[in-house]
Amino acid sequence: MFQIRVKADFAAAHFLRDYHGKCENLHGHNYKVYAHVQGKRLDEGGMLLDFTELKAALKKVIERLDHTNLNDIAFFEQNPSAERIAVYIYKGIIDLLPSLKKTDEESAHLWAIDVFETENNRARFIP
Repeated sequence: MFQIRVKADFAAAHFLRDYHGKCENLHGHNYKVYAHVQGKRLDEGGMLLDFTELKAALKKVIERLDHTNLNDIAFFEQNPSAERIAVYIYKGIIDLLPSLKKTDEESAHLWAIDVFETENNRARFIP
């Protein structure tokens, strides 16, 4: 099995509804996002997937989030948790690179999205 990972960053504000604590107040994070691709087959160039292609798709998706109030984005249903952000990013990358949707264990597929709100706090989405 082969795996590759790319990283990108964005900054955004949010607040969590139905939460009882300080995160129900508007606040911001400098998010770090990792997109993981895995598969068993390499292409003719010996790569699972070109890093440049994956990184470009990830950057395009997070540009929609950068320097926004995430609560203003309908997808999050007013609760832009790190878990929901990970799903949003996964779906965005799949829209841009549909070949990465998991069809079998052999081919390259988007295996996981990690969203770090802080260095110590991560949410992971695995489809």
